[in-house]
Amino acid sequence: MITLQEATSIVTKDTTLVWLRRDLRLQDNAALYRALKENKEVLPLFIFDTQILNALEDKKDSRVEFIHESLLALKEELEKAGSSLLVLHGDPVQIYQTLSPKAVYTNHDFEPYAIQRDEKVKALLEKKGSEFKTYKDHVLFEKEEVVKDDGKPYTVFTPYSRKWKAKLNAFYVKSYPTETYFKNWKQCDPLPFPTLKQIGFEKGEITFPERVIKQALIAHYDETRDYPAIHGTTHLSLHLRFGTVSIRKLVQVALKKNEVWLNELIWRDFYQMILWHFPHVVGHAFKPAYDRIQWRNNTNEFEKWCHGKTGYPIVDAGMRELNTTGFMHNRVRMIVASFLTKHLLIDWRWGEAYFAKKLLDYDLGANNGGWQWAAGSGCDAAPYFRVFNPELQTQKFDPELKYIKKWVPELNTKEYPKPIVDHKMARERVLKVYKEALSE
Repeated sequence: MITLQEATSIVTKDTTLVWLRRDLRLQDNAALYRALKENKEVLPLFIFDTQILNALEDKKDSRVEFIHESLLALKEELEKAGSSLLVLHGDPVQIYQTLSPKAVYTNHDFEPYAIQRDEKVKALLEKKGSEFKTYKDHVLFEKEEVVKDDGKPYTVFTPYSRKWKAKLNAFYVKSYPTETYFKNWKQCDPLPFPTLKQIGFEKGEITFPERVIKQALIAHYDETRDYPAIHGTTHLSLHLRFGTVSIRKLVQVALKKNEVWLNELIWRDFYQMILWHFPHVVGHAFKPAYDRIQWRNNTNEFEKWCHGKTGYPIVDAGMRELNTTGFMHNRVRMIVASFLTKHLLIDWRWGEAYFAKKLLDYDLGANNGGWQWAAGSGCDAAPYFRVFNPELQTQKFDPELKYIKKWVPELNTKEYPKPIVDHKMARERVLKVYKEALSE
């Protein structure tokens, strides 16, 4: 692994760094395009951020492995062009205290930690006379680009999506032709690359979904997306999360193939912008009244939910799929989230934190938005009196129990637990608790 001291001899006053974060690709990358177009001696940099890594409990966290694999592929691509990839491990603010590049180009990140980190790095670099330039890349529209006529942010999806679609034109979905300027890479020998062990992690058992845009599947997405037993969704969320595919590329496909799938991409923009405009959603209900709910927070029931042992087969199948693969079907995510918050009256933040540990495609904006939607506390959420009935959901979306039997093979045997709560009782209880909290 390269030391920070060694990195200072590589990053000279003539070097422009492109700081990769959630955009792990060389094609159609906004910051990379600008850097290559405006400079020579461009070197991509990735920092394994110890502020983030140290918070991960599982040292076999497959997301770190996925990033590691993706970076290795980028390094090989760059070395064919006579350049390389600089990979460092540490606190980004401390790293930039030591490095003095000509400029740093990077793409926006809307998470509160990332915003604070970038502000510190910008101030540091500007003191040294290095430029810090940031660009929109992770979403199609950001900040004030899609707002109400009075300039206020949307908090309801449908009018947001209408304005989003009305604003859309060829300019916004056009790919950045980074390849045009590949001659401007910094030429250097291959740089050392850290092993997973050197950054404190090890290989897990999870298989990553392919980076393939399955257009035939997308064309039928509206018909297949709700059935967890069939391969009816794209499994691209991991690639979108870490930017191994570009949002512009996916919107180009969605416009040709399927409006329902396009709406899913718009939901992603919507939740990123909720995070940007309303950062209090991290840790608090979007609607403050919902912070008054008296959660039961039974730790024994929470453990059973985590391990797929609630006695509700569709819930248990979903949790076991998550624990085994790092993925959960979107319809099932809604069912298990509703069950935790409504049937068990357990704080949505507990579920949000568990998903944050386990989901390969974990993304703060989407995860927070999804959990608050299920709990009724979010913007444009399901009304609090909507309580998913797991049995009816099973009848509608897994009628032959194919999905359930895959993950709950002991179904209908003595080994399978009895339901930990009665649906009718749980529904009456949650309605009473919510009503009391919201009428205060």
